[in-house]
Amino acid sequence: MLIWINGTFGSGKTSTAYELKRRLKQACVYDPERFGFALMKNVPKELAKSDFQDYPLWREANRALLKELAHNYNGIIIIPMTLTNKAYFEEIIGNLRDDGIEVKHFTLMASKDTVAKRLRKRFEGRKSWAYQQMKERMRELEGNMFATHLDTDNLSIDDVVETVAKRSGISLLPDKRSRLRKNLDRLKIILQEIR
Repeated sequence: MLIWINGTFGSGKTSTAYELKRRLKQACVYDPERFGFALMKNVPKELAKSDFQDYPLWREANRALLKELAHNYNGIIIIPMTLTNKAYFEEIIGNLRDDGIEVKHFTLMASKDTVAKRLRKRFEGRKSWAYQQMKERMRELEGNMFATHLDTDNLSIDDVVETVAKRSGISLLPDKRSRLRKNLDRLKIILQEIR
């Protein structure tokens, strides 16, 4: 099973993905963004696009690798990735489903104020790419194609993880970490994601 966690930048996708992974017996986090950054670093300036998702190679490679993993990995694959282009959604998620792969898709939604606050925690201000993209991405994600929507304004990460698990029909392991350990683990993920 693949669990795709969608949402605008700062919606909590990555934090949710890693917390979900910790609570599952056999799971991995697959981050398509990493291939995107590698692709962007290796393309000549004259051919560069502003968004790595616009490269057909990015979409093809991620779909192919996710298909391979789904057939060979004996666990749940969690994908935290903003995907708002309907054609790209169909090209990746639609084709995976057509290939018989179970893909559970969730879009984390939050108010502009909540997302802005979360971006500031990541040291991304109003001039950052993520902040500049926020309003348009939030509007695009409201469509039915991007359901199931989860309003996270008043939910903790634990609440979001439990909701995703319940709606995916999977059981979670108990979380025996102390509050301090949990906060340190989450801070580590936030720091990893600062680019």
